[in-house]
Amino acid sequence: MHVTDKGQVTIPKHIRLAAGVLPGSEVSFAIEAGKIVISKLSSGIKTDRREQLRAAAAKVRQSMSPAFRQMDAAEVMAFLRADDSAGPAPDDQP
Repeated sequence: MHVTDKGQVTIPKHIRLAAGVLPGSEVSFAIEAGKIVISKLSSGIKTDRREQLRAAAAKVRQSMSPAFRQMDAAEVMAFLRADDSAGPAPDDQP
C-alpha cells in the first residue's frame, strides 16, 4: 500500500466493511509493539450531525415566544412563508 505525500492511505474496502468504518467515521491511531493500529471511535458523521441539529433546534425552541410555541406545524409554515404584509408576528400580538 502506498502512502501519499500528505501521509494518506486508503483503507481497503473489505477491512472497512469488517470494522464498520463508514464515510465520516472517526478513527484513532496508536503504535502497539511497533505496529500502527487504527481503531474506530464513532459510527459516523450522521450521528454527530443529528446531535448538532437537535442541539440547534433546542436552542431555537428555547428562544421562541410562548405564542409562537403554541402554534401547530401548519401555522408555523404559514408564518414562515408569509410576506411582511401578512400581519404582525406572534410576539407583536396583544
